[in-house]
Amino acid sequence: MRQRVAIIGGGVSGLAAAYHLHQLAPHIEIKLLEASSHLGGVIQTSRQDGFLIENAAENFITTSRCAVELCERLGLADQLVRTQPVRRQASVVCNGRLEPIPSGFVVMAPSRIWPLLSTRILSVLGKLRVAWEYFVPRRKDLRDESLESFVCRRFGPEMFRRLVQPLVGGIYTADPSRLSVAATMPRFLQMEREYGSLIRGMLRQNRKKGESDSSGGAGYNQFMTLRGGMSTLIDALADALPAGSVQTEAPVCSIVARQRECCGKKHWAIRMAHGSPAWLDADGIIVAAPAKHAASILATTDSQLADELREIEYASCAVVSLAYRRDEIKQPLDSFGFVVPLAENRLILSGSFSSLKYPGRAPEETVLMRVFIGGACQSGLLRLPSEQLIELAEGELSELLKIEGKPLLRKVKRLNEAMPQYHVGHEERVASVQRLLTQHPALALAGSSVHGIGIPGCIQSGQAAASQIASTLDAASVAAEPVLS
Repeated sequence: MRQRVAIIGGGVSGLAAAYHLHQLAPHIEIKLLEASSHLGGVIQTSRQDGFLIENAAENFITTSRCAVELCERLGLADQLVRTQPVRRQASVVCNGRLEPIPSGFVVMAPSRIWPLLSTRILSVLGKLRVAWEYFVPRRKDLRDESLESFVCRRFGPEMFRRLVQPLVGGIYTADPSRLSVAATMPRFLQMEREYGSLIRGMLRQNRKKGESDSSGGAGYNQFMTLRGGMSTLIDALADALPAGSVQTEAPVCSIVARQRECCGKKHWAIRMAHGSPAWLDADGIIVAAPAKHAASILATTDSQLADELREIEYASCAVVSLAYRRDEIKQPLDSFGFVVPLAENRLILSGSFSSLKYPGRAPEETVLMRVFIGGACQSGLLRLPSEQLIELAEGELSELLKIEGKPLLRKVKRLNEAMPQYHVGHEERVASVQRLLTQHPALALAGSSVHGIGIPGCIQSGQAAASQIASTLDAASVAAEPVLS
């Protein structure tokens, strides 16, 4: 009997898992089950009036090569596009004005000293406190710590409020007082343990590399996208799967472990929410759904595993896309976007100048922007009607960028519970989830719920899940073969 693997969830994690499994074991039948009517999850690209609009992620980081390599294997190498070579800089709102983030500042630590000491974002006392980080002793307590606690302990509260909080808010849409530094920024935690100081560690690492990143905050030189938008990757993954592998509008209720009557071997029975057949058999399962949905699906199989996943919280946000004539924007656009500290008491998280980052996003003499609203710290704003969210974004942009005209394009997309929150204790939860999964060798999890925020992380988790299932089923097949004497 041909082995079958069911993949529950058709986002980038599930698609990457299906594609990798097909490459590893083409003899295995794949059934990818997506509850909604489309693949890709929140990744959706649309075109309107000459503008290319991303509803969610508009690029991916290349510090991990897995996303680039996947694109190359899919024949998309000629579609890969780097950020424009000019304006590779981010800004932060400070006292109502856009100020450049100091060159060499990487999320929560400086790799260059002078730009941080000369910035107008920090006061003299704030800069002195940052410089004192060089002498702050390393923390001896190895228990998990919030990102806010970590940064304030090492650099002081002003740098946290004015630089780190808005940058982290732009990445995770999170509350840094609850975010785990071990789960989100382990590099800096390791740097403290190894060098005793983040400044000392950053400077030594730069000397080893013989280079220093001149960009501020976002490291835009490390990002890429696809010429036709991120949906190009989703479409290519779906097209690379065997015909009949993908089934949309196929929500799963639960999975149950059973024994086959014919041979006594263990298999999985998948209960479908509707349609025919009501049950689907599989030898292996990859659950690539968000944590809350994964918990519901797994509740009848392993209640403890479901409880662990149910504890993972999510944040929501709204993305408002607006386009303007270039000559109506009086503020110089000398960066790729900006972040907004909570201390500024504004109603948006950040703004991204999409058409300045990448070519082909907007007609000549126009600028396409995306404004992010909500997140864990301003979730109440998402109760506003869509029209009010658009008006709110318009008002904030008009004031910050001195815009005199009305937008040529207005569009809002709500990303409900789209961003998992890696709160303090997340690493312990991940370890518990991994221990529980060892009791179910032919069951794997993929996606950003446990680890791997961002497209490369999702791809890696999908590929790892596929490798595990392929190895498990291969071992089971070998064990089932008769021994000939």
